[in-house]
Amino acid sequence: MMAALSTALPAHAQTSPATAAAPAEVAHYTYRVVKVYPHDPQAFTQGLFIQNGRLFESTGMAGASSLREVDLTTGEVKRKHDIARPYFAEGVAPWGNAIIGLTWTHGKAFVWDRDSFAPKGEFAYTGEGWGLTADGTHLILSDGSDRLRFLDPQTFKVVSDVPVTLRGEPIEMLNELEYIGGQVYANVWQTDYIVRIDPKDGKINGIVDLKGLMAYGPAITQRIDVLNGIAFNPETKHLLVTGKYWPALFEIELIDKATGKPYEFR
Repeated sequence: MMAALSTALPAHAQTSPATAAAPAEVAHYTYRVVKVYPHDPQAFTQGLFIQNGRLFESTGMAGASSLREVDLTTGEVKRKHDIARPYFAEGVAPWGNAIIGLTWTHGKAFVWDRDSFAPKGEFAYTGEGWGLTADGTHLILSDGSDRLRFLDPQTFKVVSDVPVTLRGEPIEMLNELEYIGGQVYANVWQTDYIVRIDPKDGKINGIVDLKGLMAYGPAITQRIDVLNGIAFNPETKHLLVTGKYWPALFEIELIDKATGKPYEFR
């Protein structure tokens, strides 16, 4: 259940993070838009990351799934590897000189060379694949449940897992992931929230409220879907966030709601 997170979530959610009694260890953040970049409005964004100044993205939907390298400034797709039916691509993460990408329901992860997108192999796993990131030792996978799985990057076998909770309540629908400064940031599917998770115990210690973000972007002329996609830019120390079919990608600075001061990533 997601009862502890927000009334803005699906119907079974009951408590707003903005109004609930919040222990000191759960910080609440809003945002300041630093820049707005173009984004392919046909991209059903599933995964996003920056490595060595290069922006990579995975897109979903059967028949439209792909791995891409994208020019951040222009939104131009510089390189693209299409993923054939029946696969529905999900999150991606870098590992060494490779990129590893999940599929939603087929229990298969693909491995590509980072610089050529040439296929290098594949792995099998159980359950669904949603988001993927890496902490330098393990790959970290979300599957839509309230758990994060830690995988051996050489074998894709589960080494451990951890339940994700907020004030003791399990939080489900964890989607795209990004590992920053020892913490896991996760989109919560069908919401405007990103949660910050301590991977050691699964406790949520921060909630980012991104409601109203699209108002800073271009006029919406087509259907858009939910917020999804988190990338950390180590050069600017800002987040890049977007969504499925969004025409914009936003560079944002997190603002602590309690102090009004910018949050500094460690």
